[in-house]
Amino acid sequence: MPLAIPLTLLAALAMPDTPSRLDEVIITAPHGQALARDRVPARTQSADATHIESLQPLDVSDLLNRGFGSVSINHAQNNPLQPDVNFRGFTASPLLGLPQGISVYANGVRQNENFGDTVNWDLLPVSGISALQMMAGPSPVFGLNTLGGALSVQLKNGFNYLGTVAEAYAGAFSRRGISLQHGDNNGTWGYYGNVDYFKENGWRDFSPSEAIRFQGALSHRRESTTFDITLNHADSKLFGNGPVPVQLLELERRQVFTHPDITDNKLTQLIAEGSRDLPGGWVASGTAFLRNLRTSTFNGDGTLFEECDLGDEFLVEEDFIDVDNDGECSAADAQVTLVFDQNGNAINAELAGEELDAVNNIGRRKQIARGGSLELMQSTAFGGNRRNDLIIGAAYSRGASRFDSVLEVAQLQADRSTSRTGIFADDFLTAVASYATTWSAYATDTLDFTPRLSATIAGRFDHSRIVLADRSGQNPELNGRHNFSRFNPSAGISLRIQPDVFAYASVSQASRTPTAVELACAEEDAPCSLPNAFLADPPLQEVIARNVELGMRGRARGALQWHIGAFNTNNRDDILFQTTGGTQGNVGFFANVSDTRRKGVELGLSQQLDRVEWSLEYSLIDATFRDTFVVNSPNHPLFDDAASTGGSVNLIAGDGKLRVASGSRIPGIARHQLNVGVDVRPHSRLRLSADIGFRSGVFLRGDEINVLDKTDGYVVLNLRGEYEFNDVVTVFARVENALNARYETFGLLGEPDEIFPEFDAPQFYGSGPPRGAWLGVRISL
Repeated sequence: MPLAIPLTLLAALAMPDTPSRLDEVIITAPHGQALARDRVPARTQSADATHIESLQPLDVSDLLNRGFGSVSINHAQNNPLQPDVNFRGFTASPLLGLPQGISVYANGVRQNENFGDTVNWDLLPVSGISALQMMAGPSPVFGLNTLGGALSVQLKNGFNYLGTVAEAYAGAFSRRGISLQHGDNNGTWGYYGNVDYFKENGWRDFSPSEAIRFQGALSHRRESTTFDITLNHADSKLFGNGPVPVQLLELERRQVFTHPDITDNKLTQLIAEGSRDLPGGWVASGTAFLRNLRTSTFNGDGTLFEECDLGDEFLVEEDFIDVDNDGECSAADAQVTLVFDQNGNAINAELAGEELDAVNNIGRRKQIARGGSLELMQSTAFGGNRRNDLIIGAAYSRGASRFDSVLEVAQLQADRSTSRTGIFADDFLTAVASYATTWSAYATDTLDFTPRLSATIAGRFDHSRIVLADRSGQNPELNGRHNFSRFNPSAGISLRIQPDVFAYASVSQASRTPTAVELACAEEDAPCSLPNAFLADPPLQEVIARNVELGMRGRARGALQWHIGAFNTNNRDDILFQTTGGTQGNVGFFANVSDTRRKGVELGLSQQLDRVEWSLEYSLIDATFRDTFVVNSPNHPLFDDAASTGGSVNLIAGDGKLRVASGSRIPGIARHQLNVGVDVRPHSRLRLSADIGFRSGVFLRGDEINVLDKTDGYVVLNLRGEYEFNDVVTVFARVENALNARYETFGLLGEPDEIFPEFDAPQFYGSGPPRGAWLGVRISL
């Protein structure tokens, strides 16, 4: 096979003597025992607090993008705290409408929100993290949605963090940050506190953001008992004004299309966890949690409506039939649907002599999740250095959500912001409740058949029930109950070939149930406007991911650590948001459209010498659709080309519909990804660092047929440095995008002419930030 030659070459480099154990990782669901990495049949990546501090990341997503392999981010919202994080072609994003595929845990508690499986990166301060690990592949023991991998975060407490540190920095984009943390213990009781503040004006116009996060922990340790209670509270207000038409981007990269686009999050989370040693070598551990998240959104956008001359000018829905073929709506046309306000009156197309040519999507989500898990673990040694590690567990979670939204007709101002009118389109009011309940039972066992060969088997059964209820009385078709049950298994082996060379292979399966937001927006004839209106809930199928993976890792001469591996993940019945319109393609519906496949090769190298440390991570990710299917893409320029030239008819499947061929690339996923990092210590108190990231171009969302140009590939250079004046005072600096590269990480197809009539190119891009520099100080006591 293609991997045989490089695997053999790397094995030949390995040192034949001086046995050593690679770093330990936590393999659990989500609790469990520390397993040596040489017994884990999967790719794992990890970082501790020291490594995190040295990278000076803005947040968790920035840490993953710069420090982990097979990770890239999309600036879909163009807010630094709201990126789409992509790992092996699977996404963890704060945005409704994206198919999520990565589980995120903090202290054993799932951070994916129950309404749409979204992940709010702004609510998790990087300063409060003790360690994190990324477990690759569909791991059933981590539960639903672990299609591409699981990110497990361990928060700080008074036993894994000691001392007091205050840190502050400021610089480009008027960005400033302050954090203060303190932890201590007396051997039995420990405590920890952290406050973390972030604020900036943003590098784009009208794009300020602010976030404050609190974290506290009380811990207890005895010889056979542990107990921790952790409280998190976060409050953020983020302006993420979305992608920009390519023609506007060429004029001025700072400009935004329409605004404001505001997300206001308020989170309170309480986690209680503990463990106790039991007779017979058993350890019992458990977790209970409560998460309360309130999200308010305000999105100013181009109008969804048309003007219609019915004696007076009124607003109507766009899907009328232009009988007289004059391109405008009038009394002569058919199927004209008037837009009524909250008082039952038809809405005039003008207010105070000014056209109502915009809308405000205003939404509010209240999500409460509670639940817990219980695990029994046993580690048994036999036959000298052979052992068996068994984990048996059960989990329960219940999430309740209330979603309310209104659509306000508005006027577009000179700066492309939207006005407030107090006039709301009655048919676009949404009030829906959802309840998601999941029961789970799981087990994993790692057995050493010989001192060189370990085998791991695991399985998890999940039963989920999702209930949707219309609270407005206007959309009874929303009401529905959906049940999903599945058992997902995995198996793998890890083999010590030489003292410092390990090989592994595994097969695994995981699943994702459709989320409440997907079930509530799954009807083509009743499309919804994300993230607001939901109108119907026909059934969707579970997504089933099956993965085959193999690789080798080890340590070679000169302390060189390496890893090489390959994976192949096939998704059955993948879910895709199909746009039917909207200025930025945000009106549409969810559907099971195709099987998909993500396969790839990963190479990692790192070495720590006396004064130099370097690392390299390269990934090739091939993400494709495996079926021929029809996708909605009404803004694709192919329709205009076909109308004028008569060509490309084989790709057109109907009005606004395209025929996607099997083998087409999935938009938004970079095929080639490379991270290179170097740390140099010319002096014991001075550290100089650099990291370089390369990502190849991606296809645009809406161009699933792959006929338009991709975004350009790009290289970003980041520089860092720190100097310790003494054991108390350290100054640090960082420069991001030091070469001031102009690049785009994301693209979609939309309707720029709704705002700029002279713009005829439908491409919208999410651009990366320009060069920025920051200077800070850290006080350690």
